[in-house]
Amino acid sequence: MNSIRLGGLLLATPAAIAAAFPAFAQDSRIFEPVVVTATRTEQPITEVLADVTVIDRETLDRAGQTSLRELLAQQPGVQMSSNGSYRSNTNVFLRGASATQTILLVDGVRVGSATNGGLSLETIPLESIERIEILRGAASALYGPDAVGGVIQIITRQAGTPRRSVSVGVGTDGQRLGAAHFGGKIGMFGYSLGFSHERGTGIDAKTPAASGLNPDEDRFEASSLNFSLVADVHTDHQLKFQSLYSKGRYGFDGNPSPNPLGLNSMNSEAIANPEVNQSSLQWVAKWVPRWKSTVLVAQSDDKSVNEFRRLSDGAEAGTAKFNTKRDQYSWQNDISFGSDVLTVLGEQRREEVDSTTNYPVKSRTIDGFMASYALNRDQWDALGVLRSDDNSQFGRFNNYALSAGYKLNSQWRLVGSVGSSFQAPTFNQLYFPGFGNPDLQPQRSRAKELGVKYAAAAMAASAVVYENRVQGFITPSTNVQSARATLRGATFAVDRQFDTVLVKASYDYTDPKTEPDNKRIVRIARHVFNLNLSRETGPWQYYGELKLASDREDRAIRFSDPNIELGGYGLLNAGVSRKLNQDLSVSARLNNITDKTYSLANGFTTPGRNLFVSANYSF
Repeated sequence: MNSIRLGGLLLATPAAIAAAFPAFAQDSRIFEPVVVTATRTEQPITEVLADVTVIDRETLDRAGQTSLRELLAQQPGVQMSSNGSYRSNTNVFLRGASATQTILLVDGVRVGSATNGGLSLETIPLESIERIEILRGAASALYGPDAVGGVIQIITRQAGTPRRSVSVGVGTDGQRLGAAHFGGKIGMFGYSLGFSHERGTGIDAKTPAASGLNPDEDRFEASSLNFSLVADVHTDHQLKFQSLYSKGRYGFDGNPSPNPLGLNSMNSEAIANPEVNQSSLQWVAKWVPRWKSTVLVAQSDDKSVNEFRRLSDGAEAGTAKFNTKRDQYSWQNDISFGSDVLTVLGEQRREEVDSTTNYPVKSRTIDGFMASYALNRDQWDALGVLRSDDNSQFGRFNNYALSAGYKLNSQWRLVGSVGSSFQAPTFNQLYFPGFGNPDLQPQRSRAKELGVKYAAAAMAASAVVYENRVQGFITPSTNVQSARATLRGATFAVDRQFDTVLVKASYDYTDPKTEPDNKRIVRIARHVFNLNLSRETGPWQYYGELKLASDREDRAIRFSDPNIELGGYGLLNAGVSRKLNQDLSVSARLNNITDKTYSLANGFTTPGRNLFVSANYSF
């Protein structure tokens, strides 16, 4: 079925699946990780005021996922769209915000494209990741421009932890995966080195009725290398170098522009080559017991190069590149006053575009200054943030955030926040031929949210309602600056640990609309429900996943036509793993068990039923 009656399914399906598991005593504790992204300082997740999700390495291993986008799509408040196949172009929507309104950090360094504003998730493998932190809500006061919907931070494998592992996997649609990771400590030095390679024959990226269809398998390939080195040069001084290099290659259906060989989709081959290259050097110093200082020098390259060839003889038909280089410098100081923390930050980020499109402006610099103060009391706590950013194109913008929490008792806490954000137009929105508008102005937003959190020995739950009003909203599909957009919704999440069973469930209501025309923002479903059940018994681990999403709108092939509706869908995944001995484990994962046909972007496909089997040897 292409549409889903969510009401009945939301009630009936979880109950039916849960009934298959016995009830257990409440004697296990849900893991309480430390969060950095919520305040830019380390804080236990039970004390965080913001709406945050942490995905740790144990969860990554248990999930059995083969792509970052599949894992993120199961998290509260996160929606995705993709242009077909397994490793194709991916857009992320946090709380209904546009794809350009979410920041992606890798080890604290901004990555992503300054031309289209997208995030290069499709090239980053799970094998390189230690944990992921998702901060939902306006966060420009903490992180500067573009954090309208929130921040996703990827923290790569950390140096110093003794580990050696090798993984291999095979799957349907020609999927092949090989990965290895080595880490340890030698004297004052800790190190971590990992690499992975995957490939597949893939699937046809476009639906049969799509324009420009080439009915072939669009293959994919991705390689990555991550390295971390830490030197404890003194008891109170540490140097840390981190680097992540990831390169992909996948086929898509498209033609070059200009088109000197007169190609069409049936006689041409189009290959996308996304690449992420990020390196950073940190000096962490503790000058006195209550003063910690961190200096960061970093560079990130986000490259997107498309190649076009004639199928008959391989003749080159053109190349299009859209590359972004960022240089980032920051100095953060955290000063403790009892249980309170004052944070002062100065940073500079320079963005430079290298493209076959001749943009009139090819670079800009953002200088930022931020100060925050976190109050921590027995009954209540609060966080106040002020930030000022000077954009070389658009001038100075000031933002603020104020959050507070009140403990009703040892388990329940009320939280709320207000804040502002801003976002400068991307280079494509300003200057791309036939699409850009150099008169566009930065988008300004005011956000507020109210929630309740529950935390007990074996259960954590939260409910948050939010509203974010964006002035001068730039509609993604038309590049028209509307008077305003209102991003309104609610997120409910619960984690329940039984003896050997862990249940994770979330429901999102998201209703972003532009004003005054009251039109839905494209590619956002109003209702999304996620359920994850996992059980561990002896050497065996089992898990099942259910995802239900309602319909969404998308633009038609011709922009002049009205939007079309993409039907709702339901996905069911399952997996099992077994530890054969202390070092060796095997696992199998079956995705889209019902072989559901659905689309997240008009004209593009998604994988059908697919199986992936892997083995991991740790020593």
